[in-house]
Amino acid sequence: MIIPYFKSNDKNFYLLHGDTMELLPKFEHKFDMVFADPPYFLSNNGLSIQSGKIVSVNKGKWDKSKGFEFINNFNRKWLSLVRDKMKEDATIWISGTMHNIFSVGQILTELGFKILNIITWEKTNPPPNFSCRYFTYSTEQIIWARKHEKVPHYFNYELMKKLNGDKQMRDVWKLPAIAPWEKSCGKHPTQKPLSVLTRLILASTKPNAWILDPFTGSSTTGIAANLANRRFLGIDQEEAFLTISKNRRLEIENTKTATTYRGKIKGFNYQKELELFLAEEPKIEYKTEIFFDKTQNVR
Repeated sequence: MIIPYFKSNDKNFYLLHGDTMELLPKFEHKFDMVFADPPYFLSNNGLSIQSGKIVSVNKGKWDKSKGFEFINNFNRKWLSLVRDKMKEDATIWISGTMHNIFSVGQILTELGFKILNIITWEKTNPPPNFSCRYFTYSTEQIIWARKHEKVPHYFNYELMKKLNGDKQMRDVWKLPAIAPWEKSCGKHPTQKPLSVLTRLILASTKPNAWILDPFTGSSTTGIAANLANRRFLGIDQEEAFLTISKNRRLEIENTKTATTYRGKIKGFNYQKELELFLAEEPKIEYKTEIFFDKTQNVR
């Protein structure tokens, strides 16, 4: 039986400590949505700039590449395991760069997923390119796919249109990278901003949906999910990142803090638009807890 590293009092936020490849087969649960930010395999001893300082791009052993075949096999394994944990009408979002996104797209097609969009996230505040030998990297790609070719998925088209000035939202999103207030409990080297995660969660889930992040890091996915009245399970093998995740979740148990953070999330027409939208969303009833004993299931 799996014992969660952390479980919130309201049972809407769970963290598991360990290798996602080993933990996923050990419990039965089906998720409405998955967000994954897998290793990009770009730790190649190169240099970048952060906060005006030259820093190494190396993130850790987990981000070092062992060649194209290794990357393909890695992506095939985790995507197969995650697919088994998705509901039949569930969708998955996968963030990446040129270092891994082509492999991810290939494996998704191979496993029977249907790719719906490739979102280009254009960062409004990217780090500069100090070598001056190529164009500045300012984008990341996020593949959106559903589990089956023929099974319909959920998409909140009207909300996305409203957030885009009553025009169809396009697949290029101009949103900032993480702000200082998002690092209040510590920083993950590949941390995503709440603005990106909130948008994709609202676009593809209903209230109280279960969301999985198999490489949770500092759990921006989970914080965005809970701020948007969705539920979350995150897995990571680095305890230091899970500590950040836990502290971030404890931070928003303060109602005032949660409200303040919702108002700071970019991508809305005005400060309180997210709060008002969530208040008007119809509530959907689910059972409230994940059981890590395979003899028990939850919707």
